[in-house]
Amino acid sequence: MAFIVVVDDSQANLKIYARLVASMDPQAEVRAFTDPHQALDWLAANTADLVVTDYKMPAMHGAEFTRRIRALPSGADVPVVVVTAYADREFRLEAFEAGASDFVQSPIDHSEFRMRARNLLKLGGHQRRIQERALALEHELKQTEESRDQVLRDSRERLAQVIDTIPAMVSATDTTGQCIFVNAGRAALLGPRAGQPGETIEPDRLDQLVLSSGRPLPAFEESIVLANGEVRTFLTTKTPLREGGERLAGVLSMSLDISERKRAETLLAFQAKHDYLTSLPNRSYLFHRLREELAAQERAAPELADTEPAGPSRSEPKRMALHFIDLDRFKNINDGLGHHIGDGLLQAVAARLQDAVRSGDMVARLGGDEFAVLQLGANSLSAVAQLAARLNDLLRQPFVIDGREIVTSASIGVTIHPDDASGPEELLRNADIAMYQIKSAGRNGFQFFTPDMLMRARAEIQLQAALRLALARNEFELLYQPQVALATGRIIGAEALIRWRREGHGLVSPGEFLQVAAESGLMAEIDDWVLGEACRQARVWLDTLGRSLRVSVNVAALDARSARLTGRVSDALAAAGLPPSLLELELTEGVLMQDAYDAAADLEALHRLGVQLAIDDFGTGFSSLARLARLRVDKLKIDRSFIETLDEANSMAIVRAVVGLGRSLRIEVVAEGVETARQLEQIRAAGCDAVQGYFTGHPMSADDFARLLERDGSLAPMDAD
Repeated sequence: MAFIVVVDDSQANLKIYARLVASMDPQAEVRAFTDPHQALDWLAANTADLVVTDYKMPAMHGAEFTRRIRALPSGADVPVVVVTAYADREFRLEAFEAGASDFVQSPIDHSEFRMRARNLLKLGGHQRRIQERALALEHELKQTEESRDQVLRDSRERLAQVIDTIPAMVSATDTTGQCIFVNAGRAALLGPRAGQPGETIEPDRLDQLVLSSGRPLPAFEESIVLANGEVRTFLTTKTPLREGGERLAGVLSMSLDISERKRAETLLAFQAKHDYLTSLPNRSYLFHRLREELAAQERAAPELADTEPAGPSRSEPKRMALHFIDLDRFKNINDGLGHHIGDGLLQAVAARLQDAVRSGDMVARLGGDEFAVLQLGANSLSAVAQLAARLNDLLRQPFVIDGREIVTSASIGVTIHPDDASGPEELLRNADIAMYQIKSAGRNGFQFFTPDMLMRARAEIQLQAALRLALARNEFELLYQPQVALATGRIIGAEALIRWRREGHGLVSPGEFLQVAAESGLMAEIDDWVLGEACRQARVWLDTLGRSLRVSVNVAALDARSARLTGRVSDALAAAGLPPSLLELELTEGVLMQDAYDAAADLEALHRLGVQLAIDDFGTGFSSLARLARLRVDKLKIDRSFIETLDEANSMAIVRAVVGLGRSLRIEVVAEGVETARQLEQIRAAGCDAVQGYFTGHPMSADDFARLLERDGSLAPMDAD
């Protein structure tokens, strides 16, 4: 069983290092000490296979602690790892001079620490077994003087057999450089260059250092060319050989093959800095490169100021530009064609971007469908714009992925150093903001960052935070706009319209916050609140006024084909105790018509529940008679854009056509946005069933609406005059 000693005056560090070394060998026994003196007392009576010690300790620093270990009878060959948070080179040199085997900078990389400590532990174990076997040999020699020669020969043979089985290259030379011993592993790997006992080989500088100091060297890595020409990496230790425990007789060298570990470390280092799919530098590596370039520019700035003449002739400073690239509608490609096509497209985009930039510029993948191009040494803003335009053009060209032609485009946000920002985080943030600006403007282009974008972004973040508080504080309220039957002039329903009574801003209309709410993931909560509050209010009117008044709720932002919508509607009705027939859901034409086949089944479920369904803003979407015939809807609401232009022949013809369609399908037709008596008369003449707009009633509070209903529930006169 291996013994591992951990010394650190910090209990927290002690637990971390103890846990790390224990994870290397579950059977190892870990001895932890906060006081180096106590550790030395234990080491004086026991033999350790590995010692891990902090450098800065109040009782004794790591170098002195290492020096005292080496002075112990059993401590000469114990691997000692010194850990410190200080980067001072003097600490490292002092630790190595004291006999430390390795030196690790804190905070430590756990994987690297385990690898390095495991190798030292393995070497320490090998050395310990050799020493134990040597001690056993000495003990056997003392058993009897008569059989000493035979025992010596047998022990040497057994020792040679043990050493030959060690998976390492082992050799020994005397003080003159003559080879004493070579194990089978060294002979197999190095062939004739391994050396033979009795052969004098070229003196090794490191062997001379061991002989002159009488101390072992810290383990070091070296590349060795094998007999077959292959180059491998070995972890080598060199320790003094002594006769009788005193006289220096030579040097023992042991080399452990760590080539696989080094390849794994190289791969891990690459993976830590690069994207797995495209092999491009990742976000972390981009940040590192940005910091390097910014630091280099800061160092170069004073030099340029000293060397360039002052005045108008001074050259304009080189710019560094960061292009933030987001593929347009990539999700549609990924979802519609499969992730293997999406991954292939990302790889093709990465290759095309790399071909487009100059040597020294950098292309990185930030994640998902987001890339970045770091453009260095731009002479002017026009040069930056030219690159952005070229990237747009390249990404608009068709890609062929698995024999399928894919067409996409990109939205690119561009920020400039030193014009826009001074640090990596600011540059990436500003480029991201500029990219979203071009996204909102219609995609497929590029946009330079401007300071007002940052102001708008901060305002949007503040608005998102205020919306979350608004939900928690119940700051939303509903207004109700009457829907009036043209035949009787009576109020037959009301559309629930959300408003936000924001502190310090008064009553805020939905156009000022719903888009931000949707982008921040708050729409589901807001829609649920609107649905529940509208149902509750309709129940109040039913109980207090005895009026079965249908309330309309706009759910255009919801997925009309989601089974969850049916459950949410059912829950809201049950919570309010409202008959389903008194709830009407207004869904936009575009949502319903995206896939009428799928929508029909879900709308049928709502119909079975008893809820009324209306198509809002009818005439502005992509519906057709064939699709509309498959949907069970109860009402068509003609969009206000047609009502505003009723004096135009085309608009009136469209209204009459919608009315005729409604008559044929037995669907009620409502005109929205009626604001004048003339529009009312035109709507009546066209044959609409009901009307909604400022002329027949502004949006009003629930109390004002109740008072309107209490009078007689009508808005006479309904005549144009």
